[in-house]
Amino acid sequence: MTDEISLYDTAGGMPFFESLVDRFYAGVASDPVLLAVYPDTDNFAGARRRLTLFLAQYWGGPRTYDSERGHPRLRMRHAPFAIGPAERDAWLAHMVAAIASVDAPVEVAGRLRAYVEMAAEAMRNRD
Repeated sequence: MTDEISLYDTAGGMPFFESLVDRFYAGVASDPVLLAVYPDTDNFAGARRRLTLFLAQYWGGPRTYDSERGHPRLRMRHAPFAIGPAERDAWLAHMVAAIASVDAPVEVAGRLRAYVEMAAEAMRNRD
C-alpha cells in the first residue's frame, strides 16, 4: 500500500478534469481541422464524457471509463478517424492551451503536457 497522492487528487479531482476537457472542446468547436474528425459535433457531449472519464482514470481517479467502455484501446478506437500531422498538431495545441488555462499546479501541468505530447503522436495514423 502506498501513501502517494495521485495526480487526479493533486489536480482537484473530477472538477479539474471536467474543466480541462470543457476548455479543450471550446477550442475544438472552432477548429475546422478537428471538426472534420468528429462525426457528432452536437456539443461533443459523448466525446467530452469519454475524454473526461479516461483522463480522470488514467491519472488515478475512479475507474468509470473501464466500467462503461472496457479497456481504453486508444489506437484501436481512433483508427477509423484520419489523424495526420495537421490533426495531431491541432489537437495538441488545444489541449496544451486547455492545460495552461486551468491553473494547474506546476507539477500537474508538466506531467499533463508530457502525456498529451506523447498521446497526440501515438494517435497519428496517417502521414
